[in-house]
Amino acid sequence: MELNIFFKSIIDMDNAAVVICNTDHEIIYMNPAAVQRYAKRGGSALVGRSLLDCHNDESCKRIKQVTEWFAESTDNNRVHTFFNEKENKDGYMIALRNESGELIGYYEKHEYRTRETAPFYEMK
Repeated sequence: MELNIFFKSIIDMDNAAVVICNTDHEIIYMNPAAVQRYAKRGGSALVGRSLLDCHNDESCKRIKQVTEWFAESTDNNRVHTFFNEKENKDGYMIALRNESGELIGYYEKHEYRTRETAPFYEMK
């Protein structure tokens, strides 16, 4: 069985927004949480557009710096990019690489610090 269907399902079931870009900064995939989160900015219509069109000049400069750093070494794979106090989460840019280690893109990962309050094994 092909693993890609499992990997896509992992991303699609994540509650955190996941936006995947290629090395040209083109948005190639948004999971359902990202489509919902960025609905006011176009939602799924953002797929195929440049991520750089969605950011100010300073952010674009930083995104380009990080992707250049990713390309320098296969050891360069994760950068802490922000903390959102309101949502109590950290943001990271994560390198995506093919099997030979070549940089093929990147995505933004959100890690929430707020402890889960749902009871264990609650199945509603």
